[in-house]
Amino acid sequence: MSQDSKVKTTESSPPAPSKTRKRLPVLDPSGDYYYWWLNTMVFPVMYNLIIIVCRACFPDLQHGYLVAWFVLDYTSDLLYLLDMVVHFHTGFLEQGILVVDKGSIASRYIRTWSFVLDLASLMPTDLVYVQLGPHIPMLRLNRFLRVPRLFEAFDRTETRTAYPNAFRIAKLMLYIFVVIHWNSCLYFALSRYLGFGRDAWVYPDPAQPGFERLRRQYLYSFYFSTLILTTVGDTPLPAREEEYLFMVGDFLLAVMGFATIMGSMSSVIYNMNTADAAFYPDHALVKKYMKQQHVNRRLERRVIDWYQHLQINKKMTNEVAILQHLPERLRAEVAVSVHLSTLSRVQIFQNCEASLLEELVLKLQPQTYSPGEYVCRKGDIGREMYIIREGQLAVVADDGITQYAVLGAGLYFGEISIINIKGNMSGNRRTANIKSLGYSDLFCLSKEDLREVLSEYPKAQVVMEEKGREILLKMNKLDVNAEAAEIALQEATESRLRGLDEQLDDLQTKFARLLAELESSALKIAYRIERLEWQTREWPVPEDLAEADDESESGEGTSKNRGGRTSQGGPPGPE
Repeated sequence: MSQDSKVKTTESSPPAPSKTRKRLPVLDPSGDYYYWWLNTMVFPVMYNLIIIVCRACFPDLQHGYLVAWFVLDYTSDLLYLLDMVVHFHTGFLEQGILVVDKGSIASRYIRTWSFVLDLASLMPTDLVYVQLGPHIPMLRLNRFLRVPRLFEAFDRTETRTAYPNAFRIAKLMLYIFVVIHWNSCLYFALSRYLGFGRDAWVYPDPAQPGFERLRRQYLYSFYFSTLILTTVGDTPLPAREEEYLFMVGDFLLAVMGFATIMGSMSSVIYNMNTADAAFYPDHALVKKYMKQQHVNRRLERRVIDWYQHLQINKKMTNEVAILQHLPERLRAEVAVSVHLSTLSRVQIFQNCEASLLEELVLKLQPQTYSPGEYVCRKGDIGREMYIIREGQLAVVADDGITQYAVLGAGLYFGEISIINIKGNMSGNRRTANIKSLGYSDLFCLSKEDLREVLSEYPKAQVVMEEKGREILLKMNKLDVNAEAAEIALQEATESRLRGLDEQLDDLQTKFARLLAELESSALKIAYRIERLEWQTREWPVPEDLAEADDESESGEGTSKNRGGRTSQGGPPGPE
């Protein structure tokens, strides 16, 4: 076969299939998968934390369910091993960026105490079963070293749950149960060591009817420990030194537990009160102020009803203060998700840029009006516009009774008053009386906030003014002649400003030329002076001036010699 045919055969042959292995992904420590794995690790950790001590102190429990304990023990060990694998595949943040390089992750994990504790918790201490037998569960106490994983899971859940205070209380109750459980196991073990039924303090003799059952043994021990740790009393007096020491230790533990419980509950109550104060205004100060100023009962009742309405219906008036700690972009996204649909209903804001609407959403101020309260009156200067979020408002006559129209959720009013439209016959004043029929929730947008936002969006300002002009034309409230006069005046003013700018540019140009000529003249003068100095150095010196210069130089040399001898400490020489 020729060489060309070999080449063709080689080229036409299909490539060998490459062997690809599926690699485990790197988990984000703030992601959902990592969070659910932490919740999974709660079960093996809690199993070892509760069951091992119970099996060690209650022999009947260990002997009666030996096969089940082996299955559960090695299932938890398998989860412990998988947890170390998850550690090796969990990224970490470095300068704010998630590191996904598995070599860096492994190197960082190995250098931490977590790796040492995780490795120690998986030491095969069960091998001692071969010599001592399978009924010594205390050999598995090293599994307690994985408890930090439990605390991490609780911390993540507390930050994610919608009811953090309830979760804190549940966590506190779990800790109390674990402490009482451990104490009850130690009480039963101490009773077995001292002898069942030897005195009134220890566990009764199992030979008595009913006390031989495992459930009765545990419940009696748990009840006895609860009495001691809650310092309720009604416990038999100890009779031996070991019993006294156990009681003293329990009393100290009870004092610490009581302080911990009181501190935790105080923290929960404080957090709840702080949250309420952040969401809802405090009416106690307002009530005190009204009492000191002797406000009439009717007005005081209206104010109290307004606060009560906010509290009962969970309405907030200080959204800006609540979201103030969020980054600006994140705060804008939250506000957009809540209020953008309401703002986009306003006709004057339709077809505007999305970024403009996001800026305006941050400026919306929620307000709640009571029944019969006026939102605005005819003739008032319009400094803000309103968007109805919930409730009903009526356009009423001056008598406050006759209703011309009823405005519902999604409608708006006052949008023309916050835009300076040329030729507006109403002169930015309110043209109607708006009264709240019930409790009404409105969004308020002030003229200053709109002007601040529109200063960065000049095109949007032109579009909004044009839409406002069309609305005024439909309402027959636009004076075309006045509009033309204002436009002509504005154009004349702009023309004069352009003329002044041109004159200012001419003056700046002339001034720059004068400065350049002045600098050139100064350079020429300096050059001439320097040239004259060089020329004067070449002139011949007169004889009388030369002799005077020689004498002065010789006098200076003599004085220098004197000074030198004097400084050396010798006597002055003769001249």
